[in-house]
Amino acid sequence: MSGTIDSQSLEQTRPNQKQDIVYVGYRRRGRAVVERQPGQEVTPELSLELANHSPSGFGWGYGGSGPAQLALALLLDYTGDEDIALAHYTAFKNRVVSQLDCSHPEGYWRLTGTDIENALRELSDDVVAPSN
Repeated sequence: MSGTIDSQSLEQTRPNQKQDIVYVGYRRRGRAVVERQPGQEVTPELSLELANHSPSGFGWGYGGSGPAQLALALLLDYTGDEDIALAHYTAFKNRVVSQLDCSHPEGYWRLTGTDIENALRELSDDVVAPSN
């Protein structure tokens, strides 16, 4: 990760805490679909402007280019902050997106705003300040 983001700046990017955002991912006719509930599709377009990992779409459950694009898109959508998204998406992909799974009977994964906030807080805590 390049740069450091302190937890206070993360606090400032949070949406209204009274209404927790929920993201859901599933496959429809072989295509990975991600929605911000209720029913707003999250697409790769905005994240592709920042880093082009997977112009063919999102992926999850492994550590490749589709999950990298999804991690960047989720952080960009949730925080609305390009710097935070760019600084944390690789670690977020490794810690969260690579673990998302649709194999249970319902056939979808679910990620809440609280899940994202907790992951960002953990990722920020992992950044160690240089010693003198």
